[in-house]
Amino acid sequence: MKWLTILVLAALLGGAWFLFAKQGDEIKRLQTEIVKVEDKGDPYEKTGKMKDQVVSLEGQRTIIGILLTFLSAGIVGIFFVVYLLPFFAQRVTHAVYDSSEMIEEDVMHTARSLMAQGEYEGAIEAFREAAAADPLNRLPYVEIAKIQKDNLHDPQAAIQTIRHALESQEWEINDAAYFLFRLAELYNDVEGNRSSAIAIMNQVVEQFPGTRHSANAAHKLHEWSVEDNTNAAAGEEAEYLARQAAAEEEEDPQS
Repeated sequence: MKWLTILVLAALLGGAWFLFAKQGDEIKRLQTEIVKVEDKGDPYEKTGKMKDQVVSLEGQRTIIGILLTFLSAGIVGIFFVVYLLPFFAQRVTHAVYDSSEMIEEDVMHTARSLMAQGEYEGAIEAFREAAAADPLNRLPYVEIAKIQKDNLHDPQAAIQTIRHALESQEWEINDAAYFLFRLAELYNDVEGNRSSAIAIMNQVVEQFPGTRHSANAAHKLHEWSVEDNTNAAAGEEAEYLARQAAAEEEEDPQS
């Protein structure tokens, strides 16, 4: 359908050019004839009629010239929009996205395949290759830390992976906050190091003020504070009850 439209327009354009050229030749012929007749004296007043024909042909030729301009612009525009523009857009798209697609299809696919086969060390190496090839992609680091924590049962290695990712370059706010939350989660839930987790959440509050990340960190700090106070109160109550029981036992050793 696209080619048919272009062929029809091209045929119209060819016909218009032919008529345009033919009228130009006719105007030149008439102008030459006018000169010859005037040189002979023009007893029959032929030049007046021929000059009228020239004026008429020039008017028609002007209209055809305008039509030629629109037809030419239309064909060029259609050809550009239908063929050239998609071609260049495809080239630009490939230039921008091909590398990341190759990483996703090749390295990341290989890493996930190795992980599914239980080849965790090999999967980690493959994810590291993906991270080196696409440094701004946080996913390889997240997958490495997950393997280290869940499959290799090495939370310290997972912590080091996240710390390395954070320190390796300047991340976008969302990525940096994501890493910090995962790091706090590892310290708190896996290592049982609440103080380090609190320090990281305070870092999020200070580093990203006025963002949802800061609000989430503040909420987590409040949640931990309530939990710590509840645990402390429960501990104090248990300690008080233990002292009471010990005191009663001392007063009545035979009971």
